Amino acid sequence: MESSERSAAPCAFEIEVFFDGACPLCMREIQMLRRKDRKQRIRFTDIADRGFDAATIGIPWATLMDRIHGRLPDGTLVEGVEVFRRLYAAVGFNSVVAATRLPLVAPLLELSYRLFAKNRLKLTGRCSDDVCPAHGNTP
Repeated sequence: MESSERSAAPCAFEIEVFFDGACPLCMREIQMLRRKDRKQRIRFTDIADRGFDAATIGIPWATLMDRIHGRLPDGTLVEGVEVFRRLYAAVGFNSVVAATRLPLVAPLLELSYRLFAKNRLKLTGRCSDDVCPAHGNTP
């Protein structure tokens, strides 16, 4: 077979998601994605796991905790709402992804996610006021 006739080998994943496995809200989303990911297009990496080393990604752990991050097969890093778009596309929610790109919806989603990410540790009861064991900030 000529090299031009060979099809490229399928990529092992479409996106790797770096998620906080100690976050109850985050875990509900991850569990849903795992159920829907029948073709195993998502690589799931729990940044709360004791064996996780942020240095392998090149992003400080605190930054990974501040907002969701993903890595594409070519090494490109994405964050925030774009990670969710790629996760949803990987499991076949293409109409949802298309809706998130609409002119009025996209900026509202970005703002909503920034507010959620900034407050998710407090919303899930893992931090209060200036005390946040999740970030190593304890009295």
